[in-house]
Amino acid sequence: MKADTAPAVVAPRDWSTQPSYVFPMYKSTQLRGPKQVLIPMKQTLANRNAPVYAFAQMDKYDNDLTMNARVNGEPLGERIIVTGRVLDEDGRPVRNTLVEVWQANATGRYVHKVDQHDAPLDPNFLGAGRCMTDEQGRYTFKTIKPGAYPWGNHHNAWRPNHIHFSLFGDYFASRLVTQMYFPGDPLLELDPMYMSMPEHLRGSLVSQFSLDVTQPEYALGYVFDIVLRGPKATRFE
Repeated sequence: MKADTAPAVVAPRDWSTQPSYVFPMYKSTQLRGPKQVLIPMKQTLANRNAPVYAFAQMDKYDNDLTMNARVNGEPLGERIIVTGRVLDEDGRPVRNTLVEVWQANATGRYVHKVDQHDAPLDPNFLGAGRCMTDEQGRYTFKTIKPGAYPWGNHHNAWRPNHIHFSLFGDYFASRLVTQMYFPGDPLLELDPMYMSMPEHLRGSLVSQFSLDVTQPEYALGYVFDIVLRGPKATRFE
């Protein structure tokens, strides 16, 4: 067996590096955050290895949010490309794993009946996509930069521009849900979700602008690497 495919010894998760389940500034955590000791998952579930999904299940536009919901034209807003690598705690690529994204449109509105934000929907933008990582653990999405939106957590509360990510590790029960933010956003330091992270780890949720990923006269590029476990793990949502 090659060294880079040998089974990794999974270290216990360091919960001190994750946001608290109940963070007073983030109002809804006081209602939905667990207050009892969590029940450990049975180890047998960790042995149900992938693949759970396959490239054959992907459509050619699944990872292109500017194309996968077009009705009568291009979606409105700033086109961007988001790419990065999914890595395990030892820095090895997590190959052939499903990465899903969902987001608001350029005006800060989700295509969801619960979202009643007074901003227009875009008939050519669904705000959801998916892809599989390649042999280097890399994923890529083309999309529209999401807008900020009010969310009622406190007076004049606005969420920073962000994209939600969901992905799986080496087995189905290892799902990670997190958010990607954009560099230089003035709303970050006002956002309880972002501020609930340990200060020295908040940068792991902020993408980096990349001129190499940027396509001339088409879209700006951002890089967002995701680490599933270990001391450098990407923070949970």
